[in-house]
Amino acid sequence: MMQSVTSNTKQLRSVQLLIEGMDCTACSSRIEKLLNRMPGVKAAVNFATEKAHILIDPDKVSPSDLIATIEKAGYGASEAQKIDNEKRAVIEKKQQKLDLYRFLVAFICSLPFLWQMIVMLWPTHHGNMTAMEMPRFSQWVLATIVEFGAGAPFFVAAWKSLRSGAANMDVLITLGTGIAYLYSTIVTFLGLSALHVYFEASAMIITLILLGRLLESHAKSRAGSAMRSLLSLQPKKGHIEEEGKIVDVDIDQIKTGNIVLIRAGERVPVDGIIISGESDVDEAMLTGEAMPVSKKAGDKIFAATINKGSPLRIEAIAVGNDTALGGIIRMVEEAQGSKAPIQKLADKIASIFVPIVMGIAVLTFILSWWITGIFSYALVSAVATLVIACPCSLGLAVPTAIMVGTGAGAKSGILIRNAESLERAQNINCLIVDKTGTVTEGKPAVSTVLLASSIDQTYLLNVALSLSLHSSHPLSQAITHFCHGQSAEAFQVSQITEKAGLGLTAIKPDHSIFKMGSLRFLHESGVDVENDMQQSSFNKAHIENVEREGATFVHFAEGSHYLGSLALTDPIRSSSKEAVKAFHHLGIKVIMMTGDNANTAAAIAEKSDIKTFKANLLPQGKADEIQTLRKQGYYVAMVGDGINDAPALAIADVSFAIGAGSDIAMEAADIVLVKSDLRDVVSAITLSRATMRKMRQNLFFAFIYNILGIPLAAFGFLNPVIAGAAMAMSSVSVISNSLLLSRWKPF
Repeated sequence: MMQSVTSNTKQLRSVQLLIEGMDCTACSSRIEKLLNRMPGVKAAVNFATEKAHILIDPDKVSPSDLIATIEKAGYGASEAQKIDNEKRAVIEKKQQKLDLYRFLVAFICSLPFLWQMIVMLWPTHHGNMTAMEMPRFSQWVLATIVEFGAGAPFFVAAWKSLRSGAANMDVLITLGTGIAYLYSTIVTFLGLSALHVYFEASAMIITLILLGRLLESHAKSRAGSAMRSLLSLQPKKGHIEEEGKIVDVDIDQIKTGNIVLIRAGERVPVDGIIISGESDVDEAMLTGEAMPVSKKAGDKIFAATINKGSPLRIEAIAVGNDTALGGIIRMVEEAQGSKAPIQKLADKIASIFVPIVMGIAVLTFILSWWITGIFSYALVSAVATLVIACPCSLGLAVPTAIMVGTGAGAKSGILIRNAESLERAQNINCLIVDKTGTVTEGKPAVSTVLLASSIDQTYLLNVALSLSLHSSHPLSQAITHFCHGQSAEAFQVSQITEKAGLGLTAIKPDHSIFKMGSLRFLHESGVDVENDMQQSSFNKAHIENVEREGATFVHFAEGSHYLGSLALTDPIRSSSKEAVKAFHHLGIKVIMMTGDNANTAAAIAEKSDIKTFKANLLPQGKADEIQTLRKQGYYVAMVGDGINDAPALAIADVSFAIGAGSDIAMEAADIVLVKSDLRDVVSAITLSRATMRKMRQNLFFAFIYNILGIPLAAFGFLNPVIAGAAMAMSSVSVISNSLLLSRWKPF
């Protein structure tokens, strides 16, 4: 996947590569370091997802240069967007089948060793252990097949790693099993029958590790199931109109501007505008709402939604990665490929892990031989030390939890931009909510028209339409809708100026100035509102009484003369009160901040059980209030939906944008809530806390495993076969623990 992003003043290109051949975090760290040494490259390599997310300066480096660097280090790489999902699935299945065949070969050859080990443990045979051994040549044949047949990939990967100047997990495996095999081979062919051989150790260790990697691959596949379910929503075909005929084409052949036919029961292949037809559309994949939405000509329709009724003709306005679904997939992929701050410690340890373990193994061998004088005992202890060490569990602890957590969030309409945002959300103890479109539904409607003395309603509505047409604010859109319904006609205006959170002005051809906005805006513009109201059938007290019922007024003037006001009501979301109660239960303080007047804000706050609110705030004022709260020690989150919220969203510790919001709010936010429901903020916070618990549990398991396992092996308390089994299962246990996150349920 590629896109252009701006870094400072330079245009950088985003490249995503699929990496083949990584066996542990030492591999991913090695590749990451090599890439970041290249000029104009900033890379992050994720071992769990087997992907590299890279920003490059196109003037200094190209994707082919990146791939060449990775291949030179002994790994495979390809651009993600050049391999479609079906092809990727085929490659994965082929690799899994090959891994299964290798394991079966190793398992069949290891069965005699397993039987021999069981028999030797039987009490009646303790006095005749030598007689129960397989012929040593037979052991050598079976062990050779396992070591250099089924285990060949370990040796190849270890050689590539060492050749590139690094040491990875494969080096530990090949050293441990190779030493045991080589020693046993020398003893066998020199006829030293008095010495014990360890063919069973080398064969069983490789067999168990192959089993562990099979289970690990399956678990990682389950961890990525959320992404695959999103990708599966994309239809493969579409029907476009060409010269009056309907032609079936692959989805990647549909271009913006094409006329696309959507038949009953089909998924929509692109984002578009309905040209003709009326139907009910299932948008559950975007909004989570089970009830289909009625759509007609002029309405927008989204890719992967389902046409449940009559055929529709639409004009494609966004295709491929530019659709709403494409944006969701891109955000989830980027989140799963990003690194959480908690990962830094694990990465530092993993980067030096293998050399340290090799040093411990050498020291173990020397000291054990020196203290006991028994070469075979020292050898077994060193081999056990090598094979029990597992940097993989350290590398998988955090990213697998992120994969499952972000995937679970995406299924519930919670899109997390990156792992850092997911980690920060656990700390929230103060939540700032906007009023319009956040606590309320964001669907205001004109309920009252107030006219100044001698002003005709038709004229007021014509003025209102002339101004509201030039603003994207929800109140302006509601006024536009109302004026159209009253058959108002807009004046020709120019030089439109909008002050965020205050109001808007425009100039008529006769140079008179129309004004629309709050009372404060009109006062600052030189309009004597109170004086003009005294000559009308209402006054400021009347307006304040209506505001106390939760209405919002928009006032109009021409020049210095007040023309009238429109009262708009915006119902509170049915879920807002429930969400506020849940925030209080989580120990989170809720503050509503709005640019609306204090009377309206107080009414909305009371109806939604919000104890604290701040009114008459400009966009920068909201940001200043958040800065003050942060200085007081609060970890502040902000949820909003509009352009006015962008400064506050940018300065908050964690920012949420509800799905119905503006593009600016969506870009400024750390977490996007597709369903525009405050309860999803609760869900996002509980998901963050659940995911972070899994990360900490995984890191604890990984650290404690190595802290206990390596000394036990070094002091000779672990048989190499048992050590190999423990190593093989350590990564599986970490991934399995992460998979328990899939049980998480949204609020």
